[in-house]
Amino acid sequence: MTTAQLAKQRLWAIVAYTLRSCIGPRRWVGCLLPCGGALLFGLLAHAIDQPADEAFARVAADGIFALVVPVAALVIGDAVLGAEVRSGVFHFTWLSPAPLTEVAIGRWAGGMIVASVTIVPACALAPVIAGDGASMGAAALASFAGAAAYVAIFITFGCIARRTAVWSLAFVFFVERLLGAALTGIAQWSPTWLSRSVFVGLADDPPDDLVREGIPAGGGAVVRLAVITVIALAIARWRLSRIRMSGASD
Repeated sequence: MTTAQLAKQRLWAIVAYTLRSCIGPRRWVGCLLPCGGALLFGLLAHAIDQPADEAFARVAADGIFALVVPVAALVIGDAVLGAEVRSGVFHFTWLSPAPLTEVAIGRWAGGMIVASVTIVPACALAPVIAGDGASMGAAALASFAGAAAYVAIFITFGCIARRTAVWSLAFVFFVERLLGAALTGIAQWSPTWLSRSVFVGLADDPPDDLVREGIPAGGGAVVRLAVITVIALAIARWRLSRIRMSGASD
């Protein structure tokens, strides 16, 4: 068996373990609740006295990509790594013969499988509920790219801080929402603003006030989110090699 085949087998084993052991019933419920919020935002668009495409664009920009995607991705990202680090269970994986690069990628891939069957379908159905079926593809791509970056970032937080949820929420609401709203330099590297920009750039004739200058739009924003994902996973891999293993009582 070649080295590439062994690496592929190890990676699939990590992904399978992630799906089987890290994502329990409570995590599924915790992820599906905000995904249900995406559907509610689709209903909320009917209350806005504007054409269906403009109404949904507004609720998507301010609700779905700023709240639903990061919160649901936080539940997933913390489950696939941070929760095991805090409980002390992760040291079994850490001591395994699998390279840490494969561990980081495998945990992220497992998280993205969960995101692909929860976050993405919910965000794709939201415009249909809002009466703007033409935006279905843009919403799905934007939510997938945003979730990919968020899961990688929250995995990184799980390697760095024990209070992963606190730091992750602070990142989303204080760094992205507050500082990102005021400083374009931060918004250019914010999954919230970039996923929103993916949707706005791909949607048909979005409201002009939703277009933010200085941030890549459409495909450019997808590329930027992919870069953020790679950087976050590289930091997570580096941090895994220096992490201090401890149990829940430490």
